[in-house]
Amino acid sequence: MNEFVMFFYWGLGTLLIAGFSVILARRFGMEFIVATMAGLLIVSNILAVKLVSIFGYTVPAGVFTFAAIYLLTDILSERWGRRAAQRAVWTSFYANLVILFPVIIAVNWQPAFPSEIFESFDSVLGLAPRIILASFVAYLISQHHDVLAFDMWKKVTKGKFLWLRNNASTFVSQFIDSVIFITIAFAGIPGGPSLIEMILAQYFIKLMIAILDTPLIYMLTYLIDRVSFWKSATNEV
Repeated sequence: MNEFVMFFYWGLGTLLIAGFSVILARRFGMEFIVATMAGLLIVSNILAVKLVSIFGYTVPAGVFTFAAIYLLTDILSERWGRRAAQRAVWTSFYANLVILFPVIIAVNWQPAFPSEIFESFDSVLGLAPRIILASFVAYLISQHHDVLAFDMWKKVTKGKFLWLRNNASTFVSQFIDSVIFITIAFAGIPGGPSLIEMILAQYFIKLMIAILDTPLIYMLTYLIDRVSFWKSATNEV
């Protein structure tokens, strides 16, 4: 399957998952969005160890799933406010810490007998410490910047121009994330592309995703505004 088809299905699928969580939250509460953020972050950390090629650019395989988190953060900021979005960021981070400990134990536990399945398990889940550190640092800094920047732009625009605050906050936050993650995770590793090339490549792909999710955030906030239960739930936060 060629890169364009993979890019399309991967991006569409990830954004639909993020969007579906908002639809569920519309009826049952914002916990569905927080749970999806945590799940996307966990998957992103696992996929980050594999580098893939998209349109000739080399990027971590988790770039799509991680980029979708910004869409959910912006929706939380838009309808629940800055504090709710910040709590969601910390909750997702905590979920990653919870899963990290048992995974480390399982990977380092001596298997009952030799098997290629066990070796594959260790290879996939045995995340390098620097990958974990890079992901955690980049996530916390970029996501908190995104929440604060979105809130700032919302005040500047007096609640208008959703597309502007969505993209203005995300563009800068994605760049911060790309620089921090790529530098910590891949600096000094021989045989691969340069750090600048990887940073720009990842940032370019994330910009494309951010632009594509702009119509989606309008659609989702439109749905939110049309449900009275949703309004009452958001006003209680």
